[in-house]
Order: sequence, then C-alpha cells, then structure tokens
Amino acid sequence: MGRFIGALALALITACSTAKKDTLSEAQAAPTPERTMVTLGNGEANSITPQGVTRDGATFTFATATVADDSWLVIHPFKDGRPNGDIYVGHTFLAAGTHQNIPITVEGGAQTGQMFLVMLHKDVDQDRVFDFVFIDENTVEDHAVFEGTKMIAHIFAAP
Repeated sequence: MGRFIGALALALITACSTAKKDTLSEAQAAPTPERTMVTLGNGEANSITPQGVTRDGATFTFATATVADDSWLVIHPFKDGRPNGDIYVGHTFLAAGTHQNIPITVEGGAQTGQMFLVMLHKDVDQDRVFDFVFIDENTVEDHAVFEGTKMIAHIFAAP
C-alpha cells in the first residue's frame, strides 16, 4: 500500500477532472515504475454511499459506510475546481463495521452545489484521534484507505 500513499495528494488534486469516470489516467497516477492506475470508488471491504447525502445546516449525513478497520470518514473541500487534499473540513470516527446515517459537520458550512470529496482515512495508531499530520510531502499519518489501486473516496455536491 505504501506506493499508493504518495498518490493521495495527486489523486485529490486531479480527481475533479475525472469525476465522471472516477478514474485517474495512467499519466496522472503515482510516479511508480508500474504507472499503476488509481481509481476512486468502493472496494470489497470498505465503502461509502455517496448517493442520497442529506444536509441539515452545516451537517451532512451519509446513508452508509463500511470499514474493515477503525477509520475516519473525512470531507475535503475543493479549491480552484479541484479537491484540496491539504486540508479537511469535517471528519467523524467509524469503528470497524457497517454504519448508517453518519453525520459529519462541515466547518464553515456549505452552499448547495458546492463540491467536496468524501473519503476514508485509516486510524493507523488506533487512538481515535484524527492525525492529519503530514509525515512527508504527500502522506498524512492517518492515511487514505486503499483496496488495491482503488482509493475509497467519492466526489459529491452539497445538497
């Protein structure tokens, strides 16, 4: 999984241009010798339901999410038409398992139609504290959840 973590920032930055396909082109993928494709979506053990998100003020509610390990459901804003993986505007802890009606409050609120990226980050040190601390140029301590080349993430518009 380590080779994919470096792709996180690139995937977040370029995901907007590929939102309809939820796929990054081979040329945009992580600079690994294999030039592996990174995609956004659900895996077999981890998933987020991006359809049917509701909102009450600044709080979004996601219908379901399934996580194989203790994780964080995180919302990243868009900047200049692209997801900004350098910051997040909301997060909530999810213990391993399936969850329903998951609320996440977005700092600063949201406007209808505003674009966001929702994704899973693993609670690596299992301390139930979201460690969004960069340990290198592209990787945060509680890193993105991947299944193979698929980053468990979806682009969505605020209802």
